[in-house]
Amino acid sequence: TFTGWVFVKMMKVLVCVIALWGAAGGARSCGESRRVYGEKHELNTAPHTHISGEHLRLCPRDYTCCSSLMEDTLARQSEADFLSAVQDTSQFLLTTFTQRHRKFDEFFRELMDVAEKSMNQMFTQTYGHLYTQNAPIFQQLFSDLRRYYTGQVSLAEVLSDFWAGLVERVFALVNPQYQFSEDYLECVSKHAEQLRPFGDVPHKLHIQVTYYYMRVCFSLYNQDKEKCLTVGSECVRALMRQWFCPLCRGLPSLKPCHSLCLNVMKGCLANQADLDSEWNNFIDVLMVVVEKLGGPFHFELAADSIAVKVSEGIMYMQENSITISAKVFQGCGIPRPTPARNKRSSRERDGKRAFRTYSAEEKPTTASGTNLDRLLQERLRPMRGFWVALPHTICNDERKAADVTNEDRCWNGQTPGRYLPSVTADGLVNQINNPEMEVDIARPDVKTRQLIMELRVAVNRLKHAQSGRDADLIDSECLRAFILVSVFSERNNVKIKNPAHSKTTLCQHVCRFASAIRMLIMLIIKYS
Repeated sequence: TFTGWVFVKMMKVLVCVIALWGAAGGARSCGESRRVYGEKHELNTAPHTHISGEHLRLCPRDYTCCSSLMEDTLARQSEADFLSAVQDTSQFLLTTFTQRHRKFDEFFRELMDVAEKSMNQMFTQTYGHLYTQNAPIFQQLFSDLRRYYTGQVSLAEVLSDFWAGLVERVFALVNPQYQFSEDYLECVSKHAEQLRPFGDVPHKLHIQVTYYYMRVCFSLYNQDKEKCLTVGSECVRALMRQWFCPLCRGLPSLKPCHSLCLNVMKGCLANQADLDSEWNNFIDVLMVVVEKLGGPFHFELAADSIAVKVSEGIMYMQENSITISAKVFQGCGIPRPTPARNKRSSRERDGKRAFRTYSAEEKPTTASGTNLDRLLQERLRPMRGFWVALPHTICNDERKAADVTNEDRCWNGQTPGRYLPSVTADGLVNQINNPEMEVDIARPDVKTRQLIMELRVAVNRLKHAQSGRDADLIDSECLRAFILVSVFSERNNVKIKNPAHSKTTLCQHVCRFASAIRMLIMLIIKYS
């Protein structure tokens, strides 16, 4: 009947109205949120439509597409994504120090080989068989210098042993009319510091070699125990709220507002931002060193001059042999005369000749064909301001936050819309005004404060090296700050480890690289 037909039509309309009302109310679909969530996680607990959000702990308690288990899972993912973002952002630090150390190490070892070869050829031509008879002492010098480079011996001991052995041999050569017992030559060595038989050359060489090497001293860390970057509960809450609460609201593609992202990152990285001042001082000092390497204190010329400096010491003793011998005889007694012997050949008598320098073909560059100063300059400058810029770098990633110009179509932490709070300033103290999390500014991170102090120690050591002051480092005083700051790139987990059981990590590369810079300065300073 007509009445029945009207009734059916009305029921259909009513069903449509109810369906539309449900879609507009609490029964909206969670299909898009399920799709995004399912790309990384199981969908067992993911609702198909919006449910009441009374169970939520981190996101707004509105109708939601997230169960309690989903919220916990997404909170863990937000922490992992944050650490990954820090790692990705600091990747250039990892790349720089591992590659630069490897290239520097190749450069250094090749340069030492050429320097030793140059000395051998020069002294063979200059001193003839007198050098070849005493060649082991010079070979031992370069062997010990290589050991010093790897931190196995003290530089003071290396050079002291070299000059002590050399003074015995040269003293015997300039006094061929006498016989010298081992006890007598030991007496000569004991008087060497007072007599200064080589003038100030040993002191200069000590400074120069210290500049050249920068003793490799490294504290070793791995990635299992302590966290260099600790993600606190307040940080996790803020990370979850900005990155995944939109998903729980059924808006997984909505990015957090740029200013919201900055406040969250500045709160999570508050302690690390306080590293920036001392970090910049460290980079500035390294830049000064690099400028010296490219200027009058040329690295390769310094290595080339080792043989010249040693020869200058020998020449000084030859030229002052009468005065030196008289003082030795006064302190150690008159030695026994030696039987008659042939005169030295003209080559041995002539002494110092014109010393050749490296040819262009012999001069080592690096594996990439560039000189050391050019190798370093392009890499250091971008590292200034790294820690203060880190929040901006992360938030400028379109995957992490909305564009700064998109102020209305973004997630403000509660709903879609403009983010109104101001962006807080950098550093721990300024987080008292951070609207996104509570940061205890009265309790700075102990490890970060330690790193700040150690960066200051590193800067002072480099400045001392520039002024020509040597300091043999010990393991406990290594530049751990530089290591720890740089090792953020390695998943931000750091653990002190027994060196005997350690693998080569970024820590070693960075510390070797930084320490080598310091040592080479002291070789170069007197070669201008």
